[in-house]
Amino acid sequence: MSTRTSLTALAALAALTVSTAVAVEILRRQAAVARRRIGKALGEVAPDADRVWRKKYGGEPLQMLVLGDSIAAGLGAERRKDTLGGRVARGVAKALQRPVRLRVGAVVGSETSALAAQLDALPDGYRPGVTVVVVGGNDVTHRVPTAVSVRHLVDAVDRLHALGSVVVVGTCPDLGALRPVPQPLRVLGARASRQLAAAQSVAVRRAGAHAVSLADVVGPFFISYPEEAFSLDRFHPSALGYRRTAKALVPSVLVALGERDELPHGHRPPDPLAGTVRRRRARPA
Repeated sequence: MSTRTSLTALAALAALTVSTAVAVEILRRQAAVARRRIGKALGEVAPDADRVWRKKYGGEPLQMLVLGDSIAAGLGAERRKDTLGGRVARGVAKALQRPVRLRVGAVVGSETSALAAQLDALPDGYRPGVTVVVVGGNDVTHRVPTAVSVRHLVDAVDRLHALGSVVVVGTCPDLGALRPVPQPLRVLGARASRQLAAAQSVAVRRAGAHAVSLADVVGPFFISYPEEAFSLDRFHPSALGYRRTAKALVPSVLVALGERDELPHGHRPPDPLAGTVRRRRARPA
């Protein structure tokens, strides 16, 4: 390589380094702007939705567990019936004509790694019949590597199956819908959230869980109607946003329970080879 070529390459590398440093600084400042805009107007505690929903149907209640982050917890809803768990429980109870006993183990601000602690916090002997998991947004904003995030999610799915629960995972929402986040940070967030959602879907289906693409099923509503879909912090869903999200999850819950056969667009059943994959994973080395 000639001296001239070497100097040209070094100049290009230097320019790229400077450009990258500038870009990182811009993104850092934009993240700070987004945090200021969003703030913590809703606090960090969601309405308590733990209860038996639709007692009027009588009979033994279905045990339903909800794990995950602030969306799973229902932050942004003003009433417990408008939380994600409350909405899903009511929808499933109505479809089954059976009461649903809801337990929400989700914690505001959780990354996927927190699912283990949420499971550890369950009472001894608790056995959910169905579990809904919504998580991933905080992994994107905190730049958790996709492989690490997905590994924690699969571990949680495996533990839930060991408890006898069927599992439905609502994959990472489209962060491109967040208007308070300035560009180009919003575009990068959208790309990262969709990449994580795709990885989550593949992994949990291989682990034997159902996957619902929230970005595909309800993402367009949040993008087109932000004033109606988001709560006052413009980050978490409003009561209407949770109603739409819960409606998107219920079909997969019913199929997972064996109460329906067909799934709408954006819903993916477990991989047909999921049982084989789980057995191989459990096999001693």
